[in-house]
Amino acid sequence: MPKIRLPGDGRKARRSPVKKTTKKKTAAPKKAAAESSSHAGEVHRFIGLSLGGGKSDKACVAVLEYYPKHKKIFLSRLVEKIKSDEVHSADFKVQQVIDQYHSEVDMVAFDVPFRFPVCLESKDCCGSIETCKKPHVQWMWEYTRKLHKKKKPRKLFTPYTQRCVEMYLSSELEEPFILQHAMGANSAPLLARAMFLRRHLKMKCVEVFPKLSVWRIGRSLNVMKSHLRFHKHAIGGDESRREILHALSAHNVAFVYDQDVKLMIENNHAFEAFICALTAFLSFKGGTEPRPEGFPPSEDWIEFPKINVRWDGF
Repeated sequence: MPKIRLPGDGRKARRSPVKKTTKKKTAAPKKAAAESSSHAGEVHRFIGLSLGGGKSDKACVAVLEYYPKHKKIFLSRLVEKIKSDEVHSADFKVQQVIDQYHSEVDMVAFDVPFRFPVCLESKDCCGSIETCKKPHVQWMWEYTRKLHKKKKPRKLFTPYTQRCVEMYLSSELEEPFILQHAMGANSAPLLARAMFLRRHLKMKCVEVFPKLSVWRIGRSLNVMKSHLRFHKHAIGGDESRREILHALSAHNVAFVYDQDVKLMIENNHAFEAFICALTAFLSFKGGTEPRPEGFPPSEDWIEFPKINVRWDGF
């Protein structure tokens, strides 16, 4: 990748990495700006959100820019530890970061669900899974019966707390990926926050499971499995994140500032916000897995990379 350096601090808003800067009192600044824009070509932006509780300081926002003309991906902005103060809430600050780009955002990727399970949204709930004929409940029954033949203890599902996608990821991929139930004790407050933020956004929004995205991206870059499994652990997680980011740099996947690399090594939420934005980019380029055949159309689906990502095709 060409050595392109951008002005500004890694934690503040920065100029586009391919725009030219002009000196003051130039003869034709508008013309220079037009030439710079023409040189850069179109830009696609993807925003990744890693959310903690609304009263914590864990929320992070990553802004990824893709320039098709140059086939380059840049982490143009990374904002960490977004928290409330005496006047403004953390949610207001997250919205403020996103609103700075107006409608020039292709996709926003959340690391948590932003919709209730179908049974909670439905106005004509059956009230009993034993008699319900809705497609998502029937799919859950079929999945559960198949699972009961292989595994014990045999437990039934609760369609008001869990979704089909959580069941699917736990057994149908190359490894089991346990995703917490959307309305489980740990996820429900985060779902409420994501729903609150989502309703103010006009652009397309998707859900990402960072652990699965890290696994698929890392395997495509030949990163050791141990690093991919433990990237968020308190002990050793920083070293795992270092190795993953080094692999991304070595394969010229994305340009990331040194200060942002350091920040993501130290802060897993910042790292996962970046992974969410990168997964949104892959979704935009058709590099994520489609819904499996027969998967209920009313159910949420999670965007995650295909098993063999080809980074040289972008």
